[in-house]
Amino acid sequence: MKKALREHLSASCTEQELKRWFDPLEVELSENGQEVRVTFPHSYFAQWFAGRMQDRFEAELFRFQGRPCDIRYITPATRRGVRKSAGGNGESSPQAPENDRRSRKLAFPFGQQYTFESFLTNSKNYFPLETARQVARSDGAQFNPFVICGKSGSGKSHLLKAIANEVAKNHPAEDILVTTGEGLRTILSAGDILTAREDICRHSFLMVDDIHWLAGDERLQQELLVIFNQFLDARRQMVFTCQDRIGAWDDMLPTLRSRLEGGLVVGLKQPDMEVRVALIQERVRAKKLPLSKEQVLTLAQRFQNFRALGGILIKLLAFRELVRRDISARDFEQILSNTEERDQPQITVDVVIDTVCQHYQVNKKDVLGEDRRQNIALARQVAMYLCRNMLGLSYPALGRSFGGKDHSTVIYSVKKIKELQEDGKDMKQLLKDLKLRCRQPS
Repeated sequence: MKKALREHLSASCTEQELKRWFDPLEVELSENGQEVRVTFPHSYFAQWFAGRMQDRFEAELFRFQGRPCDIRYITPATRRGVRKSAGGNGESSPQAPENDRRSRKLAFPFGQQYTFESFLTNSKNYFPLETARQVARSDGAQFNPFVICGKSGSGKSHLLKAIANEVAKNHPAEDILVTTGEGLRTILSAGDILTAREDICRHSFLMVDDIHWLAGDERLQQELLVIFNQFLDARRQMVFTCQDRIGAWDDMLPTLRSRLEGGLVVGLKQPDMEVRVALIQERVRAKKLPLSKEQVLTLAQRFQNFRALGGILIKLLAFRELVRRDISARDFEQILSNTEERDQPQITVDVVIDTVCQHYQVNKKDVLGEDRRQNIALARQVAMYLCRNMLGLSYPALGRSFGGKDHSTVIYSVKKIKELQEDGKDMKQLLKDLKLRCRQPS
């Protein structure tokens, strides 16, 4: 097995790297094929491996196996078969496996691409990454809650799911609840609230992406507070991500804000040029995409976040697979010209309102004012819903953006359009069309 695994690793590791960290290992597959045993040459190597190479090794081993399995690490102490008995009579007794680690599940239930190893970073985001590793590997919920803040495309979701995947190596996946703010809203809004709360609290880990979606909804924040306290009292780990700083939320319950700020809050910086180049190089190497150094730099300069980079790389891969094997310089520029920043326009409240006003053929001044005519009121409600849905603005912030409306008016408008969308296909299709028009370049 070791020889075949080495050949697999050679695609992403240099010969020097393999000699340094892989060749000293003993790698064996159990008779039933369900467990991979990795034996270290000595305990110091085991400690170094755990801190530097373990994440990378496990991710590549999973790709090599092509299916979930168990992995057991063994240090030299567990290899010595006998030891002197306590009476000193020379008789032997089995050596206690005091340094043998328990078996870990080698699986990635929350997405194979979400690992700490694949989270590219530099010194700016070193602290959030290393803290996330510690959170994932700690059994005592030492940093609880763990809150990751950052702008869209900074890698918050990747880091949260990487934590979940790491936790799943030592705990059943069904004990880990990974959801979003909208997902949590759906869980708590469907059926009996007590049953929903109990269903959430039966998990050992709670990880919520984009928790800022609960901002402005006092009832759901109260429910989250109850759940939060139960997890905290039971020393069960919670991980949240959100846009912007927690202190920037002006419509969060003070008690919930203090609970969140009482944990460990880290901020992710937007990926800089160095990180973007590294990401592109890694994807290009893994997918064998023939891009020159100049083309890699061009992509890194034109696309500023991970999502945008991921999207353009998928397009280039699709072109190579579906159109032609080689991507010429002309092909490359043509793909970019149809994809770059114009596919990612800056969507603002004004953009949304202007788009909605154009569709309903009403005056923007009337939408921002107090006019209650049916067509204007509907346009106002649709615009509020889209701003909430696309921009994630809080209800008070939306009220201020719409001429100083009370946040209760915004809540009513968003709720009404949501109901109309659920009840009729026409409204659902209209909202899709309006979202597309908001994203189109002017």
